[in-house]
Amino acid sequence: MLLLATLLAVSPLHAQADPALVGQWRINTKLSDDTDDQVEKGLKASGEKVEHSWFDRRKDKYRGGPAEQELYDRLSYDPVLTITRQDSSYQFEYADNFLTTIYTDNRNHSVSLNALDEAEDFQLGIWENGHFQVEMHPRDGGYVNATYSLVEGGKRLQASFVIKPGSFMGEIKLKRIYDRQK
Repeated sequence: MLLLATLLAVSPLHAQADPALVGQWRINTKLSDDTDDQVEKGLKASGEKVEHSWFDRRKDKYRGGPAEQELYDRLSYDPVLTITRQDSSYQFEYADNFLTTIYTDNRNHSVSLNALDEAEDFQLGIWENGHFQVEMHPRDGGYVNATYSLVEGGKRLQASFVIKPGSFMGEIKLKRIYDRQK
């Protein structure tokens, strides 16, 4: 988790931003992992018992929960992602105008004890060898390590996540493939 913070501290910002990342993307469900399946794998790997009901066949069954875990749901379930670039950050917009900012300017982030109730999700990113590496710190105290890579000549965006919610004992590994929209 602190690897990216270390890279940001010692690496000059010579890694160029990739303007091809900017645009609107839609999930390709055939090429992407099923989020519910990956959550269950993570739960089982950490020793949790996963129960199934004959009558609960809904998709997105692990979506929802406290507001401080909303970032996990957006990354894992939302079908559309719009990426814009502003100076030293990227804005990732998901459904319902849920917006996150990924800072690329070597900034540091800390939260004082007085500000815990006002804490926000926080993301740091750096370009390395053609991949956008992002370290995310959701409000629940967990983390997400993400790698965004343009594939198939920029027609697709592959997002690989290692997700560790604050309340989970283990990690969830998830791959999402997005198709570029015109």
